[in-house]
Amino acid sequence: MTRKRRISWFKFASPPAFVALVDRLAPWLWAGAVLLAVAGLYVGFFVAPPDYQQGNSYRIMFLHVPAAWMGMFLYLLMAVYAIIHLSWRVRLADVMARSLAPTGALMTALSLWTGSLWGAPTWGTYWVWDARLTSTLLLLFLFLGYLALHASASDREKGGRAASLLAVVGVVNVPIIYFSVKWWNTLHQGMSVTPTDAPSMAPSMFAALMLMTAACWLYAAAIGLRRAQVEALEREVDSEWAQRMAGSTEGAEAPVPEPGAGRMADERGQG
Repeated sequence: MTRKRRISWFKFASPPAFVALVDRLAPWLWAGAVLLAVAGLYVGFFVAPPDYQQGNSYRIMFLHVPAAWMGMFLYLLMAVYAIIHLSWRVRLADVMARSLAPTGALMTALSLWTGSLWGAPTWGTYWVWDARLTSTLLLLFLFLGYLALHASASDREKGGRAASLLAVVGVVNVPIIYFSVKWWNTLHQGMSVTPTDAPSMAPSMFAALMLMTAACWLYAAAIGLRRAQVEALEREVDSEWAQRMAGSTEGAEAPVPEPGAGRMADERGQG
């Protein structure tokens, strides 16, 4: 029983099975992201009450906080895939890491932008070089550096290894971002939501924040998987299964090949 379950999960490391799985999952992920985002924005901007100190300006939190959380989470996930790629040379892991990086950079840039808009009426300035802002800016540079290393290398495998190494080294920045408010005296307020304590905000505020966070998760999953699917097809463009899938009619359900089909999941990097 256990062995069969493992096979059913690990078969999706095979590019043909992975591509077929994304075709099935992506529409549901997109639909969920849109529905949750609409619900979250409605609750956040029309149901949640004004803050007793910041008035309505705090409502940008419903974009800022989920984007900041997602930027950190995507970097951690990218680093996990990078470790898998460096340790076992699984090329699909490199594909997944590279596919998550643009969305992570987007989320981090969005958190910096919305944070500046929130900071102007709250702090009286768009930017200060405090620990959290500086470390978040560094996170954006790490995402961009990862993408630049991948793009600049003439050999895709060598570029993937160099980028993976940067991702692993840079992961130390994520706990610095998260704990910076506790470790240093910054303008940022303390965390309103923690894993152990009840949220220090109105229930409607918390509901809007969770809805927007879930929307960001589904969006990141949908676009990341689609990007990985495209790159997997590009890397296997000469294979029979890739040509068959690329030439299939739109909306047709592609058959899921047997585990191990394709060469990217099992192929080891050279050099």
